[in-house]
Amino acid sequence: MTGSARRWSPAWWATRAALALAGGRAVRISVRHEPRQRHFDGLVIGGGADISPEHYGGDLQAQVRLDPERDALEMRWIRWALEQGVPLLGICRGAQLINVVLGGNLYQDIRHMRELTHNRPGLLPTKRVRLVSGSRLEAICRAPQIRVNSLHHQAVRDCGHRLSVVGRDLDHIVQAFEHEDGRPIIGVQWHPEYLAYVPAQLRIFRWLVEHARP
Repeated sequence: MTGSARRWSPAWWATRAALALAGGRAVRISVRHEPRQRHFDGLVIGGGADISPEHYGGDLQAQVRLDPERDALEMRWIRWALEQGVPLLGICRGAQLINVVLGGNLYQDIRHMRELTHNRPGLLPTKRVRLVSGSRLEAICRAPQIRVNSLHHQAVRDCGHRLSVVGRDLDHIVQAFEHEDGRPIIGVQWHPEYLAYVPAQLRIFRWLVEHARP
């Protein structure tokens, strides 16, 4: 799993626990955590700072919290996973970055787009997401709509190559995508690692572990 290089990273510990519950073992990757091995059976791109706008044609003058070193590191790992056909799960920023690597772009700030959903950050599942009927994610979650948390102010605008939107919130903002050709690639805008006590959310990690097994 890629993520923040900070010593105390709640997302890392929560994702590690969720993957363990799903039957997997996580290895931490960041600009300060160089993995000893170079091959992995699955890859999680975690949440965190905004993506540098230069990567998707955004406003270079906007006041955003950036981490260029992390951008470069994670983009290399995403390209590796795509080349190797390794199952890929993007969480929040991670989903946005997968989309950018595949040629998509982002809304740099969605706060003005909010009408039916609030923009207050929170870990509890207070927001409703509708899933596309027949999508892989609907089958994983076993429900046409789910409750999720929300910690973002950016979101996918146009999907990258061969990605399809499979989840939107009440304001029609993209909340999930998957690959059109059935490749094991899923991106979610929320943080399922903090909702692993919810069966539908834990099944997202089980999906990754099952597809990662040889």
